[in-house]
Amino acid sequence: MADDYYALLGVERGASAEEIKKAYRKKAVQYHPDKNPGNQTAEEKFKQVSRAYEVLSDDKKRAAYDRFGSEAFQPGGGNFSGHGMHFSQSQNPFDIFNEVFGEGFGESLFGGHGMSSSGHSSGRADGNDLRYDLEITLLEAFNGIEKTLQYQRHSTCGDCGGSGDTPGSKKISCPTCHGQGMVTMQRGFFQMSQPCPRCGGARQISSNPCAKCGGRGLVVASHKVQVHIPPGVDTGTRLCSRGGGEGGRGGGAQGDLYVVIRVKPDEIFQRDGNDLLTSIAVPFHTMALGGELEVRTIDGHGMLKIPAGTQPETSFRLRGKGMPSIHGSHGRGDQFVRVQVLVPEKLNKAQREKLMAFAASMGDSQTPKEGFFQRIFRP
Repeated sequence: MADDYYALLGVERGASAEEIKKAYRKKAVQYHPDKNPGNQTAEEKFKQVSRAYEVLSDDKKRAAYDRFGSEAFQPGGGNFSGHGMHFSQSQNPFDIFNEVFGEGFGESLFGGHGMSSSGHSSGRADGNDLRYDLEITLLEAFNGIEKTLQYQRHSTCGDCGGSGDTPGSKKISCPTCHGQGMVTMQRGFFQMSQPCPRCGGARQISSNPCAKCGGRGLVVASHKVQVHIPPGVDTGTRLCSRGGGEGGRGGGAQGDLYVVIRVKPDEIFQRDGNDLLTSIAVPFHTMALGGELEVRTIDGHGMLKIPAGTQPETSFRLRGKGMPSIHGSHGRGDQFVRVQVLVPEKLNKAQREKLMAFAASMGDSQTPKEGFFQRIFRP
């Protein structure tokens, strides 16, 4: 589900810039990792409210969010070239915190922990999150499946442990961003800030960089991860693989991998939430006289009872034959079967005579030659 940035900060959609900033300050202090050591839920909330503030505090980004929603800012989903917009990666949440509260504020607020988590004083920076778009079949979505994903990512350098330094080297101010950690880029009418490509937002670089990673603290490497796709997923479902993202620098935490599901269209079934829709062709005599037919379901076959006099396009429900709920405890949806009349393409002489006699017996005022069934089965 897409994030509601206003709800995350607890403000109305028409909130002023000052109200948004005030709400962020309250939430950021509440969920700051230094105030909640080891609490992964609080750390994730801190990232979310920081991202919400980053977007809503910027007039251009806020306008884009109000129009397109948070998908405009999701990993891999921020290029809306048809609308002339491109948004760079999100800022480090600790950088946002420092911009609002000022450097060193965390030391007085969190009892001397300082802001080492931000990477400003220690060169520590958490790894970026990654997005992987995964296409699966409807049957795989029904049963659930284990998938092995292989992709390239920036991993923490094994030689220097992510510091970017050789033993004994010192840190110097980054000449690219002049020690600011951020650089500003012009894209058309927009100016956007992003982490410095040289120091990665750490503000400093090594005087004698690691030979393997060139001082970046990261190296490109292939990575495999096993992901469990639970039964009931649908297009747009987002699954998180903790630690599957890019490596951190200077001891920073590993990023996460977000797997976004797309379920391929099925030749037989259409999906509506947890319900499945399908159609079958039923012989005319079965629709008129009634009977039972075997129909295909997602996990096998089921029997469908056709009452006498059933009309074309009638839908019947097979309870509990739909998709499972992703939450597991809510059971399965239903399957709806729409019946269509199966008209024979050819009739022999005896069949035609009997059918025309039947049409006449129904009180058709026209001659049998021009009657209802004659018009349907005209050669």
